[in-house]
Amino acid sequence: MKLVTLPAENVLIGQPLPFSIRDVEGFLLAKKGAVFQTRDELKTLAANRAHLYIDVVESELHHRAYMGRLHALISDDTQLGQIAGAMVSTDDRSPERAEPHDAPTDWLDLQAQANTVLRDAGAPHFRKRLEQLQHQLEHLARRNPDGLLLALFQLSASELKLYSATHAMLVSVICGIAVRDVLHWSAELEHSVCQAALTMNISMTDLQDRLALQREPPAAEQRLQIDRHAERSVILLDHAGVHDAVWLEAIQAHHHVAPGALSHKTESQRLARLIQRADMFAARLAPRATRLPSSSAAAMHASYFDENRQVDEAGAALIKAVGIYTPGSFVRLATQEIAVVVRRGRNTTTPRVAVIINREGMPTVEPLVRDTVQREYAIVASVAHRDVKVKLNVQRLLALCRPS
Repeated sequence: MKLVTLPAENVLIGQPLPFSIRDVEGFLLAKKGAVFQTRDELKTLAANRAHLYIDVVESELHHRAYMGRLHALISDDTQLGQIAGAMVSTDDRSPERAEPHDAPTDWLDLQAQANTVLRDAGAPHFRKRLEQLQHQLEHLARRNPDGLLLALFQLSASELKLYSATHAMLVSVICGIAVRDVLHWSAELEHSVCQAALTMNISMTDLQDRLALQREPPAAEQRLQIDRHAERSVILLDHAGVHDAVWLEAIQAHHHVAPGALSHKTESQRLARLIQRADMFAARLAPRATRLPSSSAAAMHASYFDENRQVDEAGAALIKAVGIYTPGSFVRLATQEIAVVVRRGRNTTTPRVAVIINREGMPTVEPLVRDTVQREYAIVASVAHRDVKVKLNVQRLLALCRPS
């Protein structure tokens, strides 16, 4: 049995436990389904123990409970600064020491952290938390970019409840890779575009999450919020102490910058155009209550051409950066196998993939790695996420994403 630490504040009072609570030796302290009526009862259970623990196989349930508590606090109009303090670690470790290089990433926790940060630009430590989040994404993007893309793609295509935070992270990461590996802009511009992409919708985080689940068209008041969100995001960030003019101007323009050569634009307009195309690509990948997600190839095609049906320079840079078949997307091979992309390849159309459904239509016991540059394993079609019924073991696939 492998145990993970359970923060006592994540235990819901008055509701059945979604997991069993154990001590450091694995000894059962409280069964799944038990109810603590008061916080004092929980304190009694934890007396003389430094930590409480749960079995790692129940960790996903732990995170669902974690998110349930967060949404409950928000629904109860709890001060968002209090929520951040309760739900996100507040230690003062420097970003450089925040995570060991070989530590596995908890993707649901990363998603929750982003959600908390982006919901409260007025928190006292907002800038610090935002920088830590961006540092963590940059660290993951440099250590294992394909793994990061795969994890964010899968979260985006399967999780509606925290759409806004996941979307912001995906757009930020895609822009960062394009700037660093294709456009070769300065480190300062890379930082600005990643931060701008993370915060472009900060004034409508809650609304975005609601709209992803909403079956009716946006109401008049919601449409007004959408139309004004760029301006309101800039105001929120300025009040939070963000004074990077390129960052703020890129947010202001990210829905309105015109097509055309990047060299003819100002720095902030270049960033805005890149964010705009990445925003469009990532939005098409995510499902809505009223819309099925596009395949990765279809989303990339829409970003590649501009409003005049000409090749868009920013869109082309994104395709070169992450490939037509992005890590985490599904493809059909010439062998009639269905595979998930795990590594970008020598060019945009020949990634390395892992077969998850064999030619007989049966799930594979272990993912079988194929190099699509070989003719017998060539990609013949992109497959939409909705058409793949196999539940992926993301942690197992991440091992196949690591650079050789």
